[in-house]
Amino acid sequence: MAYDDPRPADERVSATRARAFRHRGGAAARATGRGTKRAAGASARAASRAGTATGRAANYTVRQARRATHAEGAGDSGLARLIELHAFNAAGDAAVAISLAGTLFFQVPTGEARGQVALFLGLTMLPFAIVAPLLGPFLDRFSHGRRWAIGATMALRAFLCWVLATAVVSGSVVLFPAALGCLVASKAYGVTRAAAVPRLLPRQLSLVKANSRISLAGLVFGAVSAPVAVLASTAGAQWSLRYAFGVFVVGTILAILLPSRVDSSAGEGQLELTAVGGAPQQRRRRATVPPMVVLALRSNAGLRLLSGFLTMFMAFLLRDQPFPGWEDRPDLLLGLVIGAAGLGGGIGIALGSLLKVVRPEVTVVVVLLLDAAVAVVAALLYGLVAAVLLGLTAGLAQMLGKLSLDALIQRDVPERIRTAAFARSETLLQLSWVVGGFIGIALPLIPRLGLGVAAGILVVWTVFVLSSRRTDRQPSESAQ
Repeated sequence: MAYDDPRPADERVSATRARAFRHRGGAAARATGRGTKRAAGASARAASRAGTATGRAANYTVRQARRATHAEGAGDSGLARLIELHAFNAAGDAAVAISLAGTLFFQVPTGEARGQVALFLGLTMLPFAIVAPLLGPFLDRFSHGRRWAIGATMALRAFLCWVLATAVVSGSVVLFPAALGCLVASKAYGVTRAAAVPRLLPRQLSLVKANSRISLAGLVFGAVSAPVAVLASTAGAQWSLRYAFGVFVVGTILAILLPSRVDSSAGEGQLELTAVGGAPQQRRRRATVPPMVVLALRSNAGLRLLSGFLTMFMAFLLRDQPFPGWEDRPDLLLGLVIGAAGLGGGIGIALGSLLKVVRPEVTVVVVLLLDAAVAVVAALLYGLVAAVLLGLTAGLAQMLGKLSLDALIQRDVPERIRTAAFARSETLLQLSWVVGGFIGIALPLIPRLGLGVAAGILVVWTVFVLSSRRTDRQPSESAQ
């Protein structure tokens, strides 16, 4: 029996439409829910795939990096560990440089900052000039502490970075002493690391290729670390310093884990500059530095002097007198010039293979002449292009000059005194950089005047190097 709805027809139609609307709304809601679940699942799967791809890319990068550092016997000899250690050293130094640049160069008035940095460099020269020449002989006599000496330079910088992180916030008077300690420890690391390389050299590698590989690792990791430090510094300079603290802590651990042969001095002798008195059979002959090595040292001293000058002079000049259109971003302008120098260093490392066919004693003279010529051009045609070109040339010349010096020390210096020769050469180069930096601080911020003085010094030094080469060759030729 059919049910007769007593409601009017229009009410029955309205009720039917309402039920149909609720049915369609429920179906739409269920469909929306199913779509949301499917979208969420798809998003989760996409995120999972992206995470997996990122993880695979990171693992691939790490595997390729380890394959490069362990190639040609470097993994078996222990050189790979030193390469990884130097990578962390460069990453930490880049973070410290960025932190101090933002603190010393861009948060302090120009005149006050120049005075403080000049005092900073002056204090740097005094202890380093006294301590550094003694460091190489000390390590040669106390060779069983080399790993701990390298680790100490890392640990000291880690501690000082933590102190600096507090000092930059509070404006404490320990800011400059702590920064000074970081710089001296960094230079001491350079000396101790140079003394350790020959002990970890595999038979398949020459000393030049080993140093090129170490330098390349430092350049790459420094370039990777710099953006991380910049990102951390956006929250405050103290955070980039705390990031550097963590990097140096890892470096300290890697230094202690270096192979024990780093401490070995088997088959090595002392680099004596004077003869020792006594019986003829007990007297040791004076070890003289070969003329070609002296030539390379003098050339590299000029290259490092220009590098130190440009680092300090351009840092303040570009802040005080930026190029047109860069007035609001002097830090970015300085980064462009420094980046050009880094690019030049990378090109120099890539060209290091040419040392196999080009004599290194020719290379050091050519890059010194190139550096002097471009410095003169930059002084005469000062501008953005000239400044970038000068930075690029300085980085290229410094890297090729250092690789040539390493090649000459390997070729001409006897193995028993080679380590001491590396330590002494590293000391001279670091002091040359400090002297150049001090000249850059002392000169007034007049672009053509400052660059003209630097170019003049480099031209005079180049003439001295070339003339001394002739006088050094004459005694050897007459002896023959």
